[in-house]
Amino acid sequence: MAEAVAQAVADGDHLLVQAGTGTGKSLAYLVPALLHADATDGPVIIATATLALQAQLVDRDLPALARAAEPLLRRLPTWATLKGRANYACLHRVREGAPDDQGELVPLEEMSAGPLGAEVLRAREWAESQAASGGSGDRDRLEPGVSDRAWAQVSVSSRECLGASRCPYGQECFAEVARARSDGADVVVTNHALLAIDALEGLPVLPDHEVVVVDEAHELAARVTSVATADLWPGVVDRTAVRSRSHVDDGDAEELRAAGEHLRQALLDAPVGRLDALPERLLTALVELRDAARAVQSGFAASAREERAADAEAARRAVKTMVDDVYGTAERMVAGSEHDVVWVEDRDRGGRSLRVAPLSVAGLLRERLFGENTVVATSATLELGGSFDAAAGAFGLMGEQAPQWRSLDVGSPFDYGKQAILYVARDLPTPGRDGLRPEAVDALVELMSAAGGRTLGLFSSRRAATEAAEAVRKRLPAMPVLCQGDDVVATLLRNFAADERTSLFGTLSLWQGVDVPGGACQLVVIDRIPFPRPDEPLASARQRAVEKAGGNGFMTVAANHAALLLAQGSGRLIRRSTDRGVVAVLDPRLVTARYGSYLRASLPPMWFTTDRSVVNGALTRLAGSG
Repeated sequence: MAEAVAQAVADGDHLLVQAGTGTGKSLAYLVPALLHADATDGPVIIATATLALQAQLVDRDLPALARAAEPLLRRLPTWATLKGRANYACLHRVREGAPDDQGELVPLEEMSAGPLGAEVLRAREWAESQAASGGSGDRDRLEPGVSDRAWAQVSVSSRECLGASRCPYGQECFAEVARARSDGADVVVTNHALLAIDALEGLPVLPDHEVVVVDEAHELAARVTSVATADLWPGVVDRTAVRSRSHVDDGDAEELRAAGEHLRQALLDAPVGRLDALPERLLTALVELRDAARAVQSGFAASAREERAADAEAARRAVKTMVDDVYGTAERMVAGSEHDVVWVEDRDRGGRSLRVAPLSVAGLLRERLFGENTVVATSATLELGGSFDAAAGAFGLMGEQAPQWRSLDVGSPFDYGKQAILYVARDLPTPGRDGLRPEAVDALVELMSAAGGRTLGLFSSRRAATEAAEAVRKRLPAMPVLCQGDDVVATLLRNFAADERTSLFGTLSLWQGVDVPGGACQLVVIDRIPFPRPDEPLASARQRAVEKAGGNGFMTVAANHAALLLAQGSGRLIRRSTDRGVVAVLDPRLVTARYGSYLRASLPPMWFTTDRSVVNGALTRLAGSG
């Protein structure tokens, strides 16, 4: 893999690499990355999807590799971590306060008591200790973490930032220090979101570069889509209007508030789900909202050159950012681009919102990322159905005038045929939409009993996970079952790994990134093939677009989505060469449906059976040998 990466970088061709768990793929791209940076005096950007991989690269792999490379390069290679500004504590906000509902800065000591206030005060104390000790001020270093609401009180976005020259704490600024460190580094480690902002929004947030390595690349298109997704929630519009009153004419602010209320009423009349065309009342409300936000923007523009104290300017910028977001999103929705999908969503709290997302990011990635850099994209799950075509299509590398690219599957150090069994419960009924069927619960209990616990249950919904946990607790009281939602995921994973008789049930966030080697996880149960919901707005719109273009929308969108998640979920079982176990799929369609062979071809080459007695025997022997 290292040779292939080095060759791709030298030739300027893009490379897609599937490299299984345990292959050492981070070293395979870091070695040629350091050599390229040394030869060209320019950084290589490494983008990851998860905090765990970022920490591994920065805290373990790069330090070890730099020490090993120093004699060859005759200098110690350098690296830096760079994230979006909002990921760092803002010392101005920590020391001067955050805007209240009137847009005025309120000292953090005056925040109301309660859980939120306690979180904010703890985050502030941590930020001050980071400043005193020369720490990074990076949110991900704050343990235990705090909620998004609390973090918003001690951080700012790039548009809210005063700028280092105006801020009284500019010389200490964590974000500015991180940026300065990245400017001279050989390797800059960042995340998919910041890479998307740098490439797609034309904002130069990363140092000038020519080579990008995207690790966990199976997540790239989804993360880019997330960055390009926006929403309008009447509650935020109301808050924006209230905060604007201190900075613009009261009449303009009141019109914005009224427009937000009209949007709220229009959303109540609109159907939940994807909107192929905006209902007339909703379109009228959006036009009114866009025009009202534009009027408020004009009020901010009129006062832009006024001199004001740093704290007053900080409050003003925070409110203006909110107004700009409302205007930009409303304008985008009114424009009604064929490349956007708009839908109404019921929020857990606060009523309905209107959301907009790109139908596809393939064209953007082709033009802005792959068109301007040499890209190495790698993951343990880039091949779906035995082909790289799905991943290449998501990156914009298929079709006419697509850039040149190569692919490589470097295999796995694991002997899946001897280490793992894939069991499909062919005798069960097809899963319904109303949670687990009784027959599936019976099969789950039987499998877990044979395994003696040691089970990671991956479910398609929170409801299914909760129902399964309740059922197993009643029927197997001696085997503790943890369920997502009982505690934070990190704590659940620690407890799961610590006791071999304990099992853990959960939903989507457990399908990826869970690394529990050894006897604690010898059975991975998947309740059903994880197709997207038929009424999921973005997936259904993409499927229809493929069909209009003459393709197979189900296979291109739904089956590929399911194949990726199945591969990721199955990958939780074998994490080391000594691991043994079973992946049990309680959905007979994996063998009875026409698309079943395609999905199975996306999984590791495990020994396959539909005989439950064989699997129970294997699990019983594994439990006894432990």
